[in-house]
Amino acid sequence: MSKKRAERADTSLFELNGKPSWGASVPQALQHVLAMLVGNITPPILVAQLLGLPEEEKILLMQAAMIIGGLTTLLQLFPIFGFGMGLPNVMGVAFAYMPILTAIGLNYGIRAIFGAQLVGAFVSIFIGMGIGKIRHLFPPIVSGTVVLSIGLSLYGTAVNYMAGGSPSNENFGNPKYWVIALLVLSITLACNFFGKGYVKVSGMLIGIGVGYLLSIAWGGMVNFDNVSKASWIALPSILHWGLEFHPSAILAMIIMYIVQAVQTIGDVSSTAIGGFNREATNNEIGGAIKGQGICGMLGACIGGLPTDPYSQNVGLIVTTKVVAKRVFLIVGMIMLAAGLIPKFGAVMTTIPYPVLGGATITVFAAITMSGIQLISQQPLNYRNKMIVGIALALGVGVSTVSTSLQFFPTDVQNIIGKSPIVLSFLVSFLLNIIVPKDDTKEEE
Repeated sequence: MSKKRAERADTSLFELNGKPSWGASVPQALQHVLAMLVGNITPPILVAQLLGLPEEEKILLMQAAMIIGGLTTLLQLFPIFGFGMGLPNVMGVAFAYMPILTAIGLNYGIRAIFGAQLVGAFVSIFIGMGIGKIRHLFPPIVSGTVVLSIGLSLYGTAVNYMAGGSPSNENFGNPKYWVIALLVLSITLACNFFGKGYVKVSGMLIGIGVGYLLSIAWGGMVNFDNVSKASWIALPSILHWGLEFHPSAILAMIIMYIVQAVQTIGDVSSTAIGGFNREATNNEIGGAIKGQGICGMLGACIGGLPTDPYSQNVGLIVTTKVVAKRVFLIVGMIMLAAGLIPKFGAVMTTIPYPVLGGATITVFAAITMSGIQLISQQPLNYRNKMIVGIALALGVGVSTVSTSLQFFPTDVQNIIGKSPIVLSFLVSFLLNIIVPKDDTKEEE
């Protein structure tokens, strides 16, 4: 290879260790930031609002979400002692944990969320260490069932937000809320279906922007008082909420980290195949899971909720083939900078419920369809259909009928009765082990 050709290859956006110009790197990085921004800030907003936290604590959660997302992205890119995968990806707070976070928070409070997260994240490090040996226990029929149950369990949250936040709101269901929510949804879908480039990857952000402006124009829906009070620069607060440890909360969180590890396998594999035309190694997959684990433990100490790789950013990598570390270094640094600016978090907390609902329902729909896509990787014969059907029937059914476990111990009610995810996982996991394998094709 000639010297000039070698230099061109070395500076390419399409080489992991390439050194493209900053002028070429920054636009690619901004594209990734736009694709993940709403997904990263929405879970802490939802958790804060569901638990009735004061505005200053909502801002702290928002700061921590940006900081932990940036740190996890950078650790995955530049591994330390085997923590991290060494591949480009963008990490952020995971929507998939929302049902578990909500159940723990409403039962025990936010301190119990972070206590359970600390233990669950620690356990996930060992999952990452042994992923090569246990990977076969979580085939698509199990992981897909759990992901499907996650998506289904989130729809109620989205509809509540579209209608105004909570039935306790005297204006809940007001037509103006629905107008705004459906407008946000329509714009988001239009951008995703018909847009190109930045417009396509930023559909949710554009939808929220239009809905936000309409909410301001409508009057009475946006309050900027806390924005003016927020400072410009602030470091994260260590153990601001403290930690509480409840066995049922910890067990539920550990199971959720196991589920998330299975999803991480899929995202890392997609990155390796789409960006590098090869399969991901067990070291890369294990490193990714361990990286999430150590950052989850750090997040529990500063208020950053659990993270995962963002599928929309994986899609960008697969589409553009841009994998240069410099691009994702910029992404991580932008996220860290945003996390150190409380005014950024304060502005984000002013987004009205209907705007959030109209935007996030597309995410919840995507999670549901991801579950169906995973399930369909295996033939839908009688065995597999029954595993999925029974797991969902029990998981969704028990969590829907709140009094169905009223005579069971409180810990049992809290573990399997508050969210369909844990019970769906346990049933599908056990049935997949117990029921004899069946490799017949799908039944007509």
